[in-house]
Amino acid sequence: MEQFLALFTLQPGYKILDITAHTDALTEALLQRLGPVNGRLALAEYPGEHRLLPTVDGMTLQRQSVPDFTKPFRALPRDNDIVFIRDVLHRHSQPERILRAIYTTLANAAEVIIVTEAGAADTEAQLALLERADFRAGNVIEDVAEGVTVVMGKKMHMWGNGL
Repeated sequence: MEQFLALFTLQPGYKILDITAHTDALTEALLQRLGPVNGRLALAEYPGEHRLLPTVDGMTLQRQSVPDFTKPFRALPRDNDIVFIRDVLHRHSQPERILRAIYTTLANAAEVIIVTEAGAADTEAQLALLERADFRAGNVIEDVAEGVTVVMGKKMHMWGNGL
């Protein structure tokens, strides 16, 4: 878990959107890391198993329930510093629409991190989707945590639609 969390550095007031089919130990770890920086974690919960989450001093938790994998999540434009999408993109009926919404909600120079169970999704197809959605610097990390594959992309200022 620590190796995975080391992929990004949190700043004061950091805002993370976690689009997920399961709240789990990663969700709790994000809460614990956001507390000291007075951050915000917004959850878009797709169908799956979701834990009750502890209250963490200094941070805000927002939750929304998305009824099925044909519906989009809601988020304000340029409101998030990182978006995690966990076990949703490859199951969603309109993955390009989801990536466009993620692109819109990210601040410039922000990252999308796609986390899937190892072997559950075609990583080359995910990289191609990121490219079509104007994300840059796409890469695959398969050894950051056992049993998961991570695909990352960056919204770059002045690239694609990143104005």
